[in-house]
Amino acid sequence: MEASSSEDLRSTPSRSSSTRLGHTPSPVQSHRQSFTETLRGHPPSPRANRQPSLSQAQLQELLNNPPTTGSADPNFSGRDWQTIGVGELCTSANVRWVEFDAGIEDATNILINSGAHVLLVRHRKDERAAHATYDYRDLTQYLLFATGQLQPDEDHLPIFTSLAKKAQAGQIIPLRDAKSLGNKEPFMTLPATANLTHAIEVFGGGVHRIIIVEEGTDNVVGILSQLRLVKFLWENGRNFPIIDALYSQSIKDLGIGSQLTISVNGDKPLKEALKLMNNEGLTSLAVVDNQSNVVGNISNVDVKLLTKSSSAPLLDNTCIHFISVILSIRGMNDGKDSVPVFHINPYSTLAHTVAKLVATKAH
Repeated sequence: MEASSSEDLRSTPSRSSSTRLGHTPSPVQSHRQSFTETLRGHPPSPRANRQPSLSQAQLQELLNNPPTTGSADPNFSGRDWQTIGVGELCTSANVRWVEFDAGIEDATNILINSGAHVLLVRHRKDERAAHATYDYRDLTQYLLFATGQLQPDEDHLPIFTSLAKKAQAGQIIPLRDAKSLGNKEPFMTLPATANLTHAIEVFGGGVHRIIIVEEGTDNVVGILSQLRLVKFLWENGRNFPIIDALYSQSIKDLGIGSQLTISVNGDKPLKEALKLMNNEGLTSLAVVDNQSNVVGNISNVDVKLLTKSSSAPLLDNTCIHFISVILSIRGMNDGKDSVPVFHINPYSTLAHTVAKLVATKAH
């Protein structure tokens, strides 16, 4: 779902930028035409004429032959999964940092170019303690403010006014100030010795990731995400009989899932979808047609395609058009088309469901 793409952000007076507060670039303003602008005509549905990057045969092979004990980590054999420490699932090698005083454009470039889903924010480069995070949800929220799609509440109005003046003067907007706008996902930490049961309780509260620190300190040793935990239990399920026994049961029997889903019609402007995601705290949003068929989804990560001034018109175009842009750019970068949406039904087994989640890195 995520296609790595580096988009240039600038806030100096000589360059127009969609990230500038209080300024929305004109669609007719002279600038170099981007790839996305060549696709502004009303596109066909992404469901049509698409060949999946993961073929049905490949997916079926994965479902018929789930990971075996040979592929499981022997370090976890014979252990109770509930007592495994969260630090055993993490590595500091995947942690990416940025400082509070970095400009919002520089922080965004680091986020995009690193391929990370989140940056940990610290005061100094020699510091190992994180005090906040910067991710694509933060970028989405900032772009909505910058383009006038969101308005600050009374408490944040002075900060917003100050940032708007800095942007209009071509000054760098520090990440510290940009993080002061809007709502934030809870910043959660756990010591590396905390067990997986504790982590699952935290995830159950709607948190998407947990910062793992050394016992008795604030030094970061890794990041545990929901998907990382799901992948671990899938790959090592044969080591844990109580978990392995669940995989053959249906989603309906396990009582997993919700009848209440949040979606947006494909004919709605993209800006409406981004505001809905922001207001509901979603990382991904289903896009449906007039018959309520799911035709694709929009993720917070996809907002990376909106960071150039030339992409500003996409906000007023339809969601279905943006999905076509996403799939076309992904096909150009990966050399193959992508299937727009994977689905399950209430009678799908847990194994079938988790296999799709892990194979597609969906969330």
